[in-house]
Amino acid sequence: MATPDSSTSTEETVAGPGRLPGERSHEHLRNFPPVESWDHHVEYDARAHPKKVPHEYMLIPTTCFNCESACGLLAYVDKSDLSVKKLEGNPAHPGSRGRNCAKGPATINQLNDPERILHPLRRKGERGSGEWEQCSWDDALDDIAGRIRKAIIEDRRDEVIYHVGRPGEDGFAERFLLAWGVDGHNSHTNICSSGARLGYTLWGGYDRPSPDHANAKVILLLSSHLEAGHYFNPHAQRIMEAKTNGNAKVIVLDPRMSNTASHADLWLAPWPGSEAAILLAVASHLLRTGAIDRDFLRRWTNWRTYLERLHPQDPEDFDTFIERLTDDYSGYTFEYAAKEARVPEEKLVELAEIVAESGSALSAHVWRAAAAGNLGGWQVARSLFFLNVLTGSVGTVGGTSPNGWDKFIPHGPNMPQGHDVWNELIWPAEYPLSTNEMSILLPHLLHDGRGKVDTYFSRVYNPVWTNPDGFSWIDALKDESKFGLHVALTPTWSESATFADYVLPMGLATERHDTHSYETHAAKWLGFRQPVRRVAMDKLGLEYTDTRDANPGEVWEENEFWFDLSWRIDPDGSLGIRSYFESPYRPGEKVTVEEYYRWIFENRVPGLPEKAAEQGLTPMEYMRKYGVVEVAKDTYRQDERVLTEAELEGTSVGDDGVVRKPVDDESTPPLVGEAGAVGVQLDDKSLVAGWLTPSRKLELYSDAVADFGWPEQATPGYIESHVSHHQLDEDDGELVLVPTFRLPTMIHTRSGNAKYLNEISNTHPLWMNSVDAERFEVHTGDLVRVSTRIGHFVVRVWVTEAIRPGVVALSHHMGRWRLHETDGSRWVTGLVDLDRSPEGVWRMRQKQGVRAFDSDDADSARIDWEEAGVHQNLTFPVQPDPMSGMHCWLQRVHVVPALPGDAYGDIEVDVRKSQQVFHEWLEMTRPGPNAEGMRRPEFMMRPVSPRRKAFRVAR
Repeated sequence: MATPDSSTSTEETVAGPGRLPGERSHEHLRNFPPVESWDHHVEYDARAHPKKVPHEYMLIPTTCFNCESACGLLAYVDKSDLSVKKLEGNPAHPGSRGRNCAKGPATINQLNDPERILHPLRRKGERGSGEWEQCSWDDALDDIAGRIRKAIIEDRRDEVIYHVGRPGEDGFAERFLLAWGVDGHNSHTNICSSGARLGYTLWGGYDRPSPDHANAKVILLLSSHLEAGHYFNPHAQRIMEAKTNGNAKVIVLDPRMSNTASHADLWLAPWPGSEAAILLAVASHLLRTGAIDRDFLRRWTNWRTYLERLHPQDPEDFDTFIERLTDDYSGYTFEYAAKEARVPEEKLVELAEIVAESGSALSAHVWRAAAAGNLGGWQVARSLFFLNVLTGSVGTVGGTSPNGWDKFIPHGPNMPQGHDVWNELIWPAEYPLSTNEMSILLPHLLHDGRGKVDTYFSRVYNPVWTNPDGFSWIDALKDESKFGLHVALTPTWSESATFADYVLPMGLATERHDTHSYETHAAKWLGFRQPVRRVAMDKLGLEYTDTRDANPGEVWEENEFWFDLSWRIDPDGSLGIRSYFESPYRPGEKVTVEEYYRWIFENRVPGLPEKAAEQGLTPMEYMRKYGVVEVAKDTYRQDERVLTEAELEGTSVGDDGVVRKPVDDESTPPLVGEAGAVGVQLDDKSLVAGWLTPSRKLELYSDAVADFGWPEQATPGYIESHVSHHQLDEDDGELVLVPTFRLPTMIHTRSGNAKYLNEISNTHPLWMNSVDAERFEVHTGDLVRVSTRIGHFVVRVWVTEAIRPGVVALSHHMGRWRLHETDGSRWVTGLVDLDRSPEGVWRMRQKQGVRAFDSDDADSARIDWEEAGVHQNLTFPVQPDPMSGMHCWLQRVHVVPALPGDAYGDIEVDVRKSQQVFHEWLEMTRPGPNAEGMRRPEFMMRPVSPRRKAFRVAR
């Protein structure tokens, strides 16, 4: 389908018939229905050809819910019955620009899944028994609200936990958790991206990169960003634009030959965990050859601190700094890095020379991959951004910006202030530098008696399947003394929902309201997910009470659920909660979801009221019509933004140059950054915004890291991974297992019920190089047993040259299972038996794989695949990096041909061993607080941040 080019935006007004905001007079949008027809669009039924049978649709924009890219969708709503017939790309969306991967259109499969959960369910038998009864929303809400109210009144606020996977929204969870006064926000981040987040945070405060791929001269990628990376559809578009325009060279570091690697000008397959050594060898080359931006380094790095901490006897002189920096990294030679990475030295020279030619247009990105797999993986991200800093390609055209410059989060009215609780089940003292919450450790901390959970929400998240050591999660979830009440908020069945007390059906991409904004390119946009049938009912003048009246069955949207639940927790307002859920337009009355977003669009989105007025629309009508608005474009060099008079009012400049407003212990730090800090005074006396670190500069030397016990890691460096070839017993046949890649069409639990995606991707082999296959005497299709420290699994082998010797790989987005025939998701799950010995040894065996089944969807009888994959994560112990808290996914394994009696999908795990491994990794930490009594650095991201006094341990 044709699509807007990269210049298309939503900043300008509609220029003429059929034109989108910002569209110029080109023909790129000719295949999209003209915007003025979106309320009345006619298509002819292809199945009725040659007869012309018309169908009349409303085209209503919304946003995909199947990954964090938040690409725009247009839902085709049939006017005759308000059914959604298909979903295509939204050409008004500046991030996705009308293009979508397979997961976007496959939303229609999820909507029409015959096994969807359509009504609230309450457990009847024991947890995991598969016995459920339908209950009313009122009964469920009253029960849940009563428990939470009691916990708040009894000051057990750390016993309420909200565990979220992909949020799919920005800023809403903070409202109800802050209003309740609970420190209960628990995310999936330390199985996803904590490593990369720490590496980036230590540089500039911001925890994610925003590469300007489309304008880059050199694109340096770690992992497979085209098919399975972070924001892969919007980023993939721009990577391919840069490459096909002939402007950019693409470099990929990945032990697998991914689709991305196949498009690279240079592909390196390093030994896993050696990536930081490679990057630092490139940095050393840049310093030795002078291919650096001295002016940028002088202006924006804390080079004086670097000298003071590491070379205190030297003069505070910039030239001296460059000399010492060059000397300090001189040990990272190409020869050294080549030995660590087991790659040819000349390839590293080629890599360095390409980077040296990038000038200020080096677009670099790592998110999971090496940063998520290895002990010390956070130093991979730190070392990668070091190259951006040295070349001055930070915030430049074609360079790499921080995510905060290209992301926009508006909050609703009357936002609650910080609470005064610190939940050590989520933020344990051993991990003061973790990014973010230590969610994978929850069952292990409960096992050690560190606390209990009264009410646990698993919100569109599946810890039993997604997290490592899922059997420890099952043990904990089945134990009502550890989890008093488990509420699964989910649009589809999951392994974790099996062990819930309530399973409450939440809406999908076309059935809910959310706002969201992500760093897809050098611009800020705000997307608006909306329940399309409810919007259609509005347009047709049909009545409804809430979104349940527009959705199938009793499926609800989360925002209305949280409004209602919060109101019931505090029905008379005596707890001070209800006021945060009252209408800004009708004082004292419960806010509606329409009012909530209306207020945001009228008051918190710069430029939106004016853009709407130009078209004779209200801000809400504008967002209903287009589903997105561009807030800013060309968002380069925001660190140089001059502070306004309003920002400077009441400030003073400290001896360190930081511009601050007065704060006290009752102040609440922002999401990122220190309370009161607004900018920095540079050497030329200019007062600018700067960065979000304590110095408001890019911190080559991090005092925070040193203050919290890791002075040797205060600068970019290389930490030998737990799977370094120096650590392996290769003579004993030990290999490295890489589980940190996904099949392009699979993404966590939200697409498990998308039949077309399962039809595309349903095989799940263990990748093995032919050298290793010959060594172990196995062939493609053979079963092998893969043993980890706590157990083993049995899987089929695929012999390929697309992975380096010594390394095997298995995607972590298959291997779904169900305990009961009636649990649903039969498109993708195998039926299994579980057995647990009294000593704690779990065994899983597949009774049957995926099979055709009868349902309201005739395609379910046409299923022709059998194997559901293998749930390898069950056999992984928790391995949290002692600094970032990132689970180190890569595993040291032994692979042997399947033993007699082994069957495909067999799994065995000893949870006693998993608890032992947890304690071993815990011993590697250096617990807080620091010398000043701080639990963690104030500038680092802390979702649902408490007041400053909670950051300090009581003396």
